[in-house]
Amino acid sequence: MPAAALKPKPTRKPLPTQSTAKHPVLLDLPYAPVEKRPLPPGRPREWYVTHNRRLKAMRLAIALLDSGVYMPNQARNETIRSTAQMIGVHPPSETTCHMVRALMRYAR
Repeated sequence: MPAAALKPKPTRKPLPTQSTAKHPVLLDLPYAPVEKRPLPPGRPREWYVTHNRRLKAMRLAIALLDSGVYMPNQARNETIRSTAQMIGVHPPSETTCHMVRALMRYAR
């Protein structure tokens, strides 16, 4: 019998893992929006309009995804507007609804 077959195999300890989380993250907590900060002064009005429209579209896209609407073709204008009413946002325009669907499309 070879000598290698008679030697017991050394036991290995599992490699240590390191978590980057300082505390456990609960995923079933309700969504809490980030604290709002003032926008930078001195920009053209069109920049503020576009910026706020993008923020609104992102909020609506997140709310739709949380409610189970995953595909852009499921997000009709009526669905987006009812979601806006549910989360307390003014009804979005046609342009904002289009932007919500675009965000959902490109997130895939």
